[in-house]
Amino acid sequence: MKRKLVTIPLSIMLVSSFALAACGDKETTTPAASTGAAATTATAKVDNTPAAITIMAPLNTAQTPPDTIIKELEKLTNTKLTYQLFPADTYDEKLNTTFATGALPQVVYLKNQASFIQMKSAIRDGQFWEIGPLLKDFPNLGKLKSTTNDNTKVDGKLYTLYRGVDIARQGLIYRKDWADKLGIKPPANMDELFAMAKAFTENDPDGNGKKDTIGIADRNDLIYGSFKTLAAWMGTPNNWGVVDGKLTPEFETPQYVATMDYVKKLRDGGYINKDFAATSKTDQQKLFTSGVAGMYIGAMTDVSSLNKDLVKNVPTAVVDVHSMVAGPDGKFAAWALPGYANVLLFPKSAIKTEAELRKILAFFDKMMTPEVANMAFWGIKDANYTLTDNKAKKTDEEKWTREVKPFADMAIGDEDTSGRYLGIPTIPAQGKADELKIANLKYAVQDPTAALDSKTNLEKGVQLQAVITDATNKYIYGNIDKAGFDKAIEDWKSRGGSKIIEEFNAVYKK
Repeated sequence: MKRKLVTIPLSIMLVSSFALAACGDKETTTPAASTGAAATTATAKVDNTPAAITIMAPLNTAQTPPDTIIKELEKLTNTKLTYQLFPADTYDEKLNTTFATGALPQVVYLKNQASFIQMKSAIRDGQFWEIGPLLKDFPNLGKLKSTTNDNTKVDGKLYTLYRGVDIARQGLIYRKDWADKLGIKPPANMDELFAMAKAFTENDPDGNGKKDTIGIADRNDLIYGSFKTLAAWMGTPNNWGVVDGKLTPEFETPQYVATMDYVKKLRDGGYINKDFAATSKTDQQKLFTSGVAGMYIGAMTDVSSLNKDLVKNVPTAVVDVHSMVAGPDGKFAAWALPGYANVLLFPKSAIKTEAELRKILAFFDKMMTPEVANMAFWGIKDANYTLTDNKAKKTDEEKWTREVKPFADMAIGDEDTSGRYLGIPTIPAQGKADELKIANLKYAVQDPTAALDSKTNLEKGVQLQAVITDATNKYIYGNIDKAGFDKAIEDWKSRGGSKIIEEFNAVYKK
């Protein structure tokens, strides 16, 4: 049956037109059963036709990549690959539309942890293949970390492959040249962080005599924008916390309210972009790379790509990273991810048989070999990277971003499970970020519900979270007060939140 395809404006599809020609049938000669004194041979046919695989994934770069890497991956894996890449800012919308029309391809990447939670109901309804029992037949996939696999299971069953992520990568990327000019040291606590944001806004850090800078660039994402990292520094639990022996949602803690007050004070002072709730990730990054904003709170590992675009606009700019910001209680804390950035699923609507599923899993098994993993993550040796002491260094950050990054963003597993090269930093701040993401592990705050399920949360969690997100933004904008926020929490509870608390606690106590 021919799959129905959906096309919407702003979507970007990258289709590899360079498929390997079929290599033909390869003959192998094996001994036949002996009949008397004579033995005969039988010829077994092995189908060596490239497996056709279509993959849908979010695109985190401004342009679709050329097919250079695709052609190399096809050669290494004996496949014909079609990538459907859509802008990350609108990816969830596109994914939902494609899912609703039954037009998902064979492999579907989700955007992040929140997208995965949203898809759990469909997984539970049997719309995706369970792959856990099959992984024993694929030695490289068997190397995936069991703890991370456990965090992606639904009702104890594994349906996903994961893209590994640095567990505690969050921190501050900032303009060191601005800080040096103004005599500001890296912030040791939340008060000093606020003071830096204020100085970057009011004290003319770029020296042009105009009041045209802001302290922090933020976006319309309370998780992967600034808020979640700030909340961790303030001592807020990670989604859920244990209060008096009971699992409690983060927004019912005083630390969450204190974080809202902190961001509200930043916004009221003009030290953060006032329209952050309507700002995309792309526009947030442009505020930093254009020289308008002096601070970017998020994944410190983004420092190289942000620096690359910044120095095009401000050649004299110098960036640095920092993560150890103490909360009001004087303690350090780091928001921790559950071991995966996103996951990929295998729709039954596109994969009709287990035999077809096994062919696709065989492709990903090859993708976890060092040779193929390095091709997907680093690109072509000497063209995209060089090798020194068995470590890779990008030859040109912009070229790598354009040609390789979309595939690196789809690399399953981790550095240690796939055997891909560790990297040599392209700028000093990148090396420091690599060190800090390890140092942060000591202070990592995990989500105690990461491996738990709540039926109501699966069914209504995403819609109910929108109630809290909306109320949080309204509070920061000054449209509601604490009483209004408390009313939103009661609304959350009455519409299913109380049931979520009950169900999580029932499982937690087992």
